[in-house]
Amino acid sequence: MVKIRLTKEFRFEMAHALWNYDGLCKNIHGHSYILQVTVIGEPCTDENNPRYGMVMDFGDLKKIVKEEIVEKMDHSLVLSNRADVGQLLQIPQLTDRLHIVAYQPTCENLLVDFVQRINARLPRHIKLFSLKLHETGNSFAEWYASDNE
Repeated sequence: MVKIRLTKEFRFEMAHALWNYDGLCKNIHGHSYILQVTVIGEPCTDENNPRYGMVMDFGDLKKIVKEEIVEKMDHSLVLSNRADVGQLLQIPQLTDRLHIVAYQPTCENLLVDFVQRINARLPRHIKLFSLKLHETGNSFAEWYASDNE
């Protein structure tokens, strides 16, 4: 059977700081992220199925990524649990959108997190093919399933 890849793009604003880093990114700063999610599968061949001819409804993919990533991360601050965030927790308007994660919130590690979140929600017959996360207009990281088999 033929395999087809579908890609959907998402945009969100997020701030982070890199704990113990020796450059400017040790400071809280933000990015306009662009996330491209690509899945792969076989189009439905059942003419009686409302998804006939589709690998996956783009709306279903959008729902998964929006719920797992965009709605949670948009306009948030992401920090490593190794950072001393005690004083930040005292500022009420920061705690609603503050995510303390068990990793350094680099573009690379964010991708690993996003892969796990998306994979947990995809239908069994759909596979995550790749993710591409733009941190700036000309800087991005990529994850490919084939590199991680």
